[in-house]
Amino acid sequence: MPDGVDLPFRSWAPWDRQTQGVIIALHGFNDHSGGMSMPGHGLARRGFLVYAYDQRGFGRAPNHGIWPGTKTMIFDLRNAIDLVRRRHPGLPLYLLGESMGGAVIMAAMKEPEALHVDGIILAAPAIWGRQTISALDWRILDWAAHVAPWVTVRPTGIRRVASDNRSALRRLSADPLVIKETRIDAAYGLVELMTEAYAAAGDLDRTPTLLLFGGREDILDKGAVARFLGELPKAVARTAIYSRGYHLLLRDFGQAQMLDDIASWIDNHAAPLPSGADRPL
Repeated sequence: MPDGVDLPFRSWAPWDRQTQGVIIALHGFNDHSGGMSMPGHGLARRGFLVYAYDQRGFGRAPNHGIWPGTKTMIFDLRNAIDLVRRRHPGLPLYLLGESMGGAVIMAAMKEPEALHVDGIILAAPAIWGRQTISALDWRILDWAAHVAPWVTVRPTGIRRVASDNRSALRRLSADPLVIKETRIDAAYGLVELMTEAYAAAGDLDRTPTLLLFGGREDILDKGAVARFLGELPKAVARTAIYSRGYHLLLRDFGQAQMLDDIASWIDNHAAPLPSGADRPL
């Protein structure tokens, strides 16, 4: 990065066909670039070169567990775009964001300067912002973040299903790079990011966009997702709802049809998706 910080990254390249395009993939909250391994391999098999980097505060990036701030995350994303553009001139460039990664991309869309990409794919983007949480919950979080920001919390007794792929969930749980205890100020920062992402709904018509959500979403608030979808501009190219999909869509057992949909949409933004998930339920 221009400020001298090194962000570790991983890449997955096609090995049996010509590269059709480049994708920068952004991981979710408390995760790291390794979380994009399954979609990275899958998209490489479909002809795309995929890069994923550890965002600051996550994985092997500096200041593990410390929230970097929305502006810093957007700064890094813009520089990653410039670096990849220079390394692969002439190839179409897309962004893929999972959960928090999708929120970072959306928050960047609100800025006056456009992102110089050919399109964005948002897989269950984190949009559970202040617009959709109770005033009491926000006051409690705001108070805690300012009184004891260093305190960490570890979810216990909460039964949520992030994916139907139990093997992937076990790997996630055992991964030492995945943050298990979250600082209060990081949770506060995430809500602030999600608030900006939610507010970006009206800006998604600036760049061709594909939105993917799971019908069995169990991490994001379903009411917040429904409200967000209801406020999207009609110009958003595609919204796909996978009835059997969970929050970590790109790690679900049904990920192949989602990756096929992504590849098809990149090839032709106007064509119906092969899975039919873009049809009204």
